[in-house]
Amino acid sequence: MSGRDRAHARLLRELARVAMLERGFEPDFSPAAERQAAALRGPARLEPGAAVRDLRHLPWASIDNDDSRDLDQLTVAEPLGGGAVRILIAVADVDALVPPDSPIDRHAAHNTTSVYTPAQIFTMLPERLCYDLTSLNPGEDRLAVVMELTVAADGAVTDDAVYRALVHNYAKLAYPSVADWLEGEGPMPPAMAQAPEVAEQIRLQDGVAQALRTRRHERGALELQTLQPRAVFSDEQVIALEEEGKGRSRELIEDFMIAANGVSARFLAEAGYPVLRRVVRTPERWDRIVAVAAEYGEALPADPDAAALEAFLVRRRAADPLRFPDLSLTIIKLIGSGEYAVEWPGQPVTGHFGLAVRDYTHSTAPNRRFPDLITQRLLKAALAGAPVPYAPEALEALAKRCTDKEDDAQKVERQVRKSAAACLLAGQVGEEFDAIVTGASAKGTWVRTLHPPVEGKVVQGAAGLDVGERVRVRLVDTDVQRGFIDFARVRR
Repeated sequence: MSGRDRAHARLLRELARVAMLERGFEPDFSPAAERQAAALRGPARLEPGAAVRDLRHLPWASIDNDDSRDLDQLTVAEPLGGGAVRILIAVADVDALVPPDSPIDRHAAHNTTSVYTPAQIFTMLPERLCYDLTSLNPGEDRLAVVMELTVAADGAVTDDAVYRALVHNYAKLAYPSVADWLEGEGPMPPAMAQAPEVAEQIRLQDGVAQALRTRRHERGALELQTLQPRAVFSDEQVIALEEEGKGRSRELIEDFMIAANGVSARFLAEAGYPVLRRVVRTPERWDRIVAVAAEYGEALPADPDAAALEAFLVRRRAADPLRFPDLSLTIIKLIGSGEYAVEWPGQPVTGHFGLAVRDYTHSTAPNRRFPDLITQRLLKAALAGAPVPYAPEALEALAKRCTDKEDDAQKVERQVRKSAAACLLAGQVGEEFDAIVTGASAKGTWVRTLHPPVEGKVVQGAAGLDVGERVRVRLVDTDVQRGFIDFARVRR
């Protein structure tokens, strides 16, 4: 099928549904879950006698994608003098409306994550919740769990706390426009201009985020960059693939979420509760990472060294930014995937090699990820001095399932992105493109075209090509159903 015979969006939705089912996901909510969502009278209300701070007066704001509707976090900052700043990250209290083992919770525990495909998002929670009742939407009062930390001028975290609060979002902001404004390349976003104090807040938060980032990279956090182009639709047809740049606004939120996740992990450990940690272990294939660096004329230590690897990556990004995403992908594969692991009180801690942090969990996106909802329940239990809300064997099983389903979700998303790319190129058979070789082995040779950024297999003239080479290719075929894109090498 060429992809021109039917509306791309409808076809991609069908392919996504099939891919979801093949990977063991439930693309639809059960009737019981739908009834539970419909029966909710409104957002969660304050329980009588609950220890909840009223922080609605603070100038909270959210920063997310332009089209995001499931808003999980708000941020606010308070200067303390001497260069220190208190940072507050409010996370939507999803647990307040989703009781454990309820129909909605069982669906969330089965899928464990929202799955983002080009033409359809399969939300972990019913849209009435994640887009409305449990989303930190602008102009609304919402219950939240707050992670608070004090950051010194040098980026060191000197104090932290966790507590429940009532918050209010005064400005829904988007990454691209905030990044342009921060970098002096665009006007102040209208939502920011209409909210008193928010512009000053974002400037202050940006400075703190950069200090946090600098300190992490000094300790060996890895600067990696991968490409995940986003399909652009018009009249149900894929008309372009856009690369999403990072920018300072994304980095701001990334740095604050990393810090907040560290606060959550430390709080639970110090309270004597289990921690569902997000870990990336020390690479077993470090010898191959050393060999990759040697191909660039660089020497890495024989034993795993995150700081040395980061220094190598920084130099390669500066020397060859065009090929850096492909090098990043190679390093990511060699480091290995992250996983969820339960740490019980008294057990040794496994940290996150890529972030160069010891204490790390996932706690800041409970509308989108089940591990974050688990952690939220653990935090609320610790705050209340209540028993651990999961039996040990159940928590261990959930950790494994969350790891497995995250991998499945990535495969579904990648598969449908490839089909979207095939839709875009279906009408361009015979055209030539500049490309970079991204893979060369006995299994085949792959290239990434520069514009648009899509990957395909070289089925003619691949002999002699090696990773990193620039090459001219001609599109010879596409297969939307399977997400295949085939090229022939153009010899000059």
